[in-house]
Formats: sequence, C-alpha cells, structure tokens
Amino acid sequence: MQILIVDDEHVIREGIQRTLHNRFSECRIHLAANAEQAIALLREHRIHIVLTDILMPGMTGLELMKVSRHRHPQLKWVVISAHSEFAYAQEAVRLGAKDYLLKPIGKEALGDMIEKLSADISKETAQTEEAELLKRNRKYLQEAVFQRFAAGLDTGRIDMGAMIEHHPHFHLIMIKMEADRAVRLELYIIENVLSELIERYGAGFVTVHDSRSLLGLVTLHGEARLAGLLGELRSHLISYLRVPFQIMHTERIDRFSAVPEEVQRMRQASTTQIYEHHATGSGERSVEVAQQYMRSHYQDDLSLEKVAAIVYLNPVYFSQLFKQKTGQGFKEYVIQLRLEKARLLLANPKRKLADIAELIGYQDVRHFAQVFRKRYGVTPSEYRQEAAHEAGAKADDIG
Repeated sequence: MQILIVDDEHVIREGIQRTLHNRFSECRIHLAANAEQAIALLREHRIHIVLTDILMPGMTGLELMKVSRHRHPQLKWVVISAHSEFAYAQEAVRLGAKDYLLKPIGKEALGDMIEKLSADISKETAQTEEAELLKRNRKYLQEAVFQRFAAGLDTGRIDMGAMIEHHPHFHLIMIKMEADRAVRLELYIIENVLSELIERYGAGFVTVHDSRSLLGLVTLHGEARLAGLLGELRSHLISYLRVPFQIMHTERIDRFSAVPEEVQRMRQASTTQIYEHHATGSGERSVEVAQQYMRSHYQDDLSLEKVAAIVYLNPVYFSQLFKQKTGQGFKEYVIQLRLEKARLLLANPKRKLADIAELIGYQDVRHFAQVFRKRYGVTPSEYRQEAAHEAGAKADDIG
C-alpha cells in the first residue's frame, strides 16, 4: 500500500511518516510540501491514501481533492486540520474525505484509521484493479491517437472507427494558457475539471494538445447546452488557475474529418483573442493562506514580494487585497505579529532583548526597541518591568 502525506510544514510531514513507518513498515510513504508536488506523485505512483493539510500556500487541500477526484476516484482522502479550521474539515468530509485528523495528531488515532482504510482498500483492490487497469490503458490510447489526429499527424494503422461511431456529432473545446513557466499543475487542473464536466453534460474525453493547451471533445446528451458547460468551466478556472487563459470552442461538428481544420482555426483565433486574467483565484482564500504562512514564519524575511509569491499574486494587487480583507496594511500586520510574540517572550526575565529581537525577525535590537516603543509607548525593558510589577501586585493581592 502507498500513502501520500501533503503538508507544507516539514515537522508534521516527518512526524506522520515516522508514526506510520513504526506501525506499517510494509507501506511505502511519499511526502509532498504542496499540491503541485502531490499531483506529480499521484501521476507517478499508484497512491492508495492521501493525508493532506487543509490550508497550504498556493492550492488548498480542499482544492487538491476537488481537482483530483475525477482522475483518481479510488483514492481515500484524509484531511489534517487545526481546531480553527474545523469547518473546512467538515466540508472535506462532504466532498468525500474518509476522515479528518485534528492537530496535534494522536499516534493511536492515526494508526487505527490507516488500519481501517487499509482493510477497505484490500477488499476493493481485489475486485477492481484489473478492470481499472484495462480501462485506463484504453483511455490513454484513445487520447494519444486523437492528439495526433487533431494535430494533423499520421495515426498509422490504428482504427478510429469506434471513436467515430461513439461521437457522430460533437463540439471541440480548447483551453490555452499564457505563462513564462511550466504549467504542469494548471494542465492537471484543467484536465480534471473539463473531464468531470464532459462526463456530467454528455460523453467525450480530454487530451493535452501542447505544453500550454488542452483539447476536449464532448457529445452533449439530451437537452444539455454547451453554454452551460462553458459557463461552469470558466467559473472553475477563474477559481483555480493562477495564470491567464483562453477558452475557445467550435459549433456542432458532424464530420470527424473536420477536426484538424477546426483545431487549426481555434489556434489562429487564439492569437487575437484576449486572455482572461483571473490569476487571483479567491481573494479571501489567498489572504487566509498568506496569513497562515506569516503566522508560521514571522521570524523570517517577510517581504511583500515573498508572501505575494507564496499565493501566486502580483505584489501590488496582493497589497491592495490584503488591506481590503484584513483592514490592515501588510507591513502593519507583520509588525503586529512580531510585537505580540515579543510581549510573550518578554515575560521570561532570563531572555535577553537581543535574543528576543532575533527570534521575532529583527537583527538589530535598537530597531526592535524603536518599533516596540512606537507601538506601545514604552521600551521593551520598561514593558518587562511594568509587567513584572503588575504580576507582583496581583500576587500580593491574592496573598
């Protein structure tokens, strides 16, 4: 059995791995720090169970579930959440997660849950593995043949009669992205979202057209409307993608031989069509993930550019969005985080001011003292003395 652990915190990933190795030494454990690494591992290995954190930089655990369930319907999902994220855990269960674990994770609860899921998997695997493998191989062959045909390339002696018979009429849908980096994660998202919509609206399949584009074929059922499918597709891509994209489609096609010509027409149309730049995804979710990252890394270099990059947003836009959602400027929020931690550390009289400054992200103790005084009206030393005096006074009252 193979298990994938997805969490942006190294300590949690390693801790879960150690616990599982101790009790399930025969299992193969894979680790991912984010959704993109997780998706790469899901493609490369036959994973049976995924344990995923909910809030992570980039794509959340819930989004990872949503975009993966069509391609990997056999996966058993377990979400990891803090008490403050309990509502997310409930949503994950609604989406099909088998269970959730609250931090800190209990070793016994974790082991018992994996044992139960393992028994379920053993029972299901014996019944479905061979049939699934055959179905998956047939699907990949079909997509590979269509990919060559759509590009106007020779398909050799492979008979396309069955494909033509299953799709006497159909529409083509092309999604093209614009990016200066590899878009493997985005291709995966689009493939899964479009495949799920095609299955719901009719029948068909999706294939990668090139390194920036995917091509879908759909034969609509009954009263299903292409506009409805396209509307849902656009809505999902706006939520999930962090790069500009285009959606193009054909009218109804009744001749399979027209596919290469129609694909070429869409490619030409893309050169003049405006990209939809919805790279922000959900603003509220992006700010939430950014805040979680900042609370965990307040002692590091928390520049606006670095945190914006964590949630795949333009720094100027992220700054505006952050203030709109939190009511605070980015810099003000970072200072507040650090100084709140400093107040807690000052309660320990043995800690030196220089050590406290370094622990909260200030290399210069004088700068730390200036920022502290500006916020609270007293120096860190004066604050410590006042706090100690108040604590002593309370102790006297109690006595």
